[in-house]
Amino acid sequence: MKLHILNRSPASHRVHEQALAAMGPEDRLLLIEDGVQGGLPQLVRHFEAIAGRLYALREDLEARGLLGRCDGSVQVVDVDGFVQLTEEAEHTLSWY
Repeated sequence: MKLHILNRSPASHRVHEQALAAMGPEDRLLLIEDGVQGGLPQLVRHFEAIAGRLYALREDLEARGLLGRCDGSVQVVDVDGFVQLTEEAEHTLSWY
């Protein structure tokens, strides 16, 4: 399993398309920084193909006033959860 980390919002960038194309069937995607906007109900449709494997960083949601506004399909993790995801992954890839 690879952990893909995305820091750009799908509302303003298309890098999420490259990340999704590079993902394998067991890979996971973590939204950080402005990427957490992708977890909002109006944008989560961009990630339908990876249902159950989409995560958003709690601290970045909170910093943007978005905590509690994510779609129910998004798994919110804190920094400890971020560390756990990286420990479980064979490799991590960052998408900017």
